[in-house]
Amino acid sequence: QVQLVQSGGGSVQAGGSLRLSCAVSGRTLSTYAMGWFRQAPGKEREFVAAANWSGGNTYYADSAKGRFTISRDNTKKTVDLQMNSLKPEDTAVYYCAAGVLTGTDFTPYCANYWGQGTQVTVSS
Repeated sequence: QVQLVQSGGGSVQAGGSLRLSCAVSGRTLSTYAMGWFRQAPGKEREFVAAANWSGGNTYYADSAKGRFTISRDNTKKTVDLQMNSLKPEDTAVYYCAAGVLTGTDFTPYCANYWGQGTQVTVSS
């Protein structure tokens, strides 16, 4: 059994920072791409960031570029998302995922495993 267990998140004022972590339990997912998605109320789940199997290649949504940083540690079986300069529009439930990159795309349909979700709230 594979589980993705998320931690971090919470509430912060605009301009602040938060860090999300995702730990893989069970068998290793070191050959999988891993990434983060988010879903705001009434909206579809959207891609935020992803890293390939080694973490050597990373991909970001335009909304995350320059503010968010994804990192993974296959030894520790973790993937983190450092979020800086947060904006109210970043408010959403954030999900960790593991799956397959399609070229440079990592969509919800690419994910084989999901974390439980973590609320991030940014106030103005």
